[in-house]
Amino acid sequence: MKNTPPAMVRLIALIISIVLQIAAASIALGFMKLTKYRLSWILLSTAFVFMAVRKIIQLFEFFRGTPSYTLQMIDEWTGVLVSFMIIVGVILIREIFYSLKRAEIDRLRTERKVLNAIINTEENERRRFANDLHDGLGPILSTIKMSLSSLASRIHDPSGTVILNNTSHLINEAISTIKDVSDNLSPHMLSNFGLASAINTFTTKINQTKAVEIDFKSNMENHRIENDKEVVIYRAVCELINNAIRHSGASRIDIELNKHEKFITLHFSDNGRGFDTTALNTEDNKGMGLSNIETRVKTIEGVFVLESTPGKGTSALIKMTE
Repeated sequence: MKNTPPAMVRLIALIISIVLQIAAASIALGFMKLTKYRLSWILLSTAFVFMAVRKIIQLFEFFRGTPSYTLQMIDEWTGVLVSFMIIVGVILIREIFYSLKRAEIDRLRTERKVLNAIINTEENERRRFANDLHDGLGPILSTIKMSLSSLASRIHDPSGTVILNNTSHLINEAISTIKDVSDNLSPHMLSNFGLASAINTFTTKINQTKAVEIDFKSNMENHRIENDKEVVIYRAVCELINNAIRHSGASRIDIELNKHEKFITLHFSDNGRGFDTTALNTEDNKGMGLSNIETRVKTIEGVFVLESTPGKGTSALIKMTE
C-alpha cells in the first residue's frame, strides 16, 4: 500500500465510517428494551452491526494491500444480508408505528373519558344545587310569604302595611331569583324538551332584557340527541352569548342550530367589536371561556372553530356527529 494522499483520505473516511456505524449500532441496540425486543428493531439493529463489520473488512483489506477473494465474497454477502435485514425490518417496523398510533388513540380516549367524567360531575353538582335551591329554599320563602299574607288583615297601621307590602315584594323577588338561578344551573327545558327549546327559552329571556337582540333559528324543535352533547352545546351557546354581551358590545346575535344528514351544526355570529384571535394563543389571554368551550366540544368528538376580526364581529361554528 502506498501512502499517497488519496489513500490517506480513504483511510480517514473508513475510520470515520466505522466509528459512526458502531455508534449507530450501539444506540440502536440500546433501544431494543424500549421497543420490547420487537423483531423489526432487532433486524435493523443487527443490520447496523453488519454494516460496521463490512467497513472493518474494508479497513483490513486497505492495510493488507492486496485484494482477497474470500474477504470480498464475505463483504458482498454481508451486504446482501444487510439489505435483507433492512427490507424485512422496515416492513415489520410498521407494527411499532401502529402501536404508537393505538397508544395515542387510547390516550385521547382516556382523556375524553376523564373530561366527560369532570363535565358529568359538574353537571350533577349543578343539578343537585339547583334542586336544593328550588326544593329547599323555595318552599321556605313561600311559607314566609303565606305567613305575611295572613298578617295583612291584622295590621291596621298604614306604616306597618307599607313595610309588610315591601317585605312581601322582596320575598317575591327572592323566589323569582331562586327560580332563575336554579334554571340557569340546571335548565329543566334542556332535560325535558331538548336543546332547541332550551336555547330558544334562554334567548327569549335575553331578548326581554333589551340588552341585545338575538335571532335564533333551528330545524331541531322536536329532535333529541345524546344528553352529553345537548349539555355541551347549550353551555357553549350560553358562554358565547355572555361573551358577546360582556366583551364585544354586540347589539345583535344570530344563532342557527341545524340537523343535517349525519351532522349537527351550530352557527353563532355577532356584530360586536371583534378581537384578534391570535391573542388567545398566549397564556395570559385564555379567558372568556373560549378554551373551556373548545375543551368541552372535544369531549363529544366535535369541532369548534372561532373567527373574529377587530371591528367586524365574531363568528363561531360547532360541528359534531349526531
